Amino acid sequence: MSGVDPSAQVHPSAVIEDGATIGPDCKIGPLCVIGPEVTLGRAVEVKSHAVLTGWTEIGDETIIFPFATIGEIPQDLKFSGERSRLVVGKRNRIREHVTMNTGTEGGGGVTRIGDDGLFMAGCHVAHDAIIGDRVILVNNSAVAGHCDIGDDVIVGGLSGIHQWVRIGRGAIIGAVSMVTNDVMPYGLVQGPRGELDGLNLVGLKRRGVARKDITALRAAFQMLAQGEGAFMDRAARLGDETESDYVREIVAFILADSDRSFLTPR
Repeated sequence: MSGVDPSAQVHPSAVIEDGATIGPDCKIGPLCVIGPEVTLGRAVEVKSHAVLTGWTEIGDETIIFPFATIGEIPQDLKFSGERSRLVVGKRNRIREHVTMNTGTEGGGGVTRIGDDGLFMAGCHVAHDAIIGDRVILVNNSAVAGHCDIGDDVIVGGLSGIHQWVRIGRGAIIGAVSMVTNDVMPYGLVQGPRGELDGLNLVGLKRRGVARKDITALRAAFQMLAQGEGAFMDRAARLGDETESDYVREIVAFILADSDRSFLTPR
């Protein structure tokens, strides 16, 4: 069902194209453009000069700031006009000049953003990326096509995530880093050519992870860095020995199928 809910506030200068769905209690600012296949959930706020287009769904209570462009076609030469989507979850904050693109046929046809994310000014989410909950992309960072970014990940300012890379839950990427390989859960990556430099201990402590689990994670990282055998062999052996669910999560991530190699502890 399309249309503008009677409780929505739409500035007279905004352009709401026929077919768009504007949910209850939404606020659409001046000079915004809302395309014909856009659906806004409850209490979405779109500030002035933002453009929402494509087959795009925006979850409840999300705020989109001026000059953001959400739902445009992919920046991919293989894209040939196929029908694809962008799905944005609830309570996201999408700041100025952010761009988020729809998917492609080759990547499953959908770009998906979780809930409660913060996408700071100038950052980019490319086609077919999957972004988890409570993710923070800091100013002018970029996530390339087909990436999979887990829950609670922070990507520092001016950093880039290479296409097809996976970043595990709770990892943190330092500013001005280029990440070309998978990052294990809770990892700390920093440096111009991103290197796995430790664990995101600050993030773990902020989330109230028990001391015994942090100790187990530290021991696991040490084993992955300096244990005997190849990296994958160390991970498999670690899975057999650990009793920590957090360490098991790292092991499962490492042993899962991936088109990329891993950033390994230095």
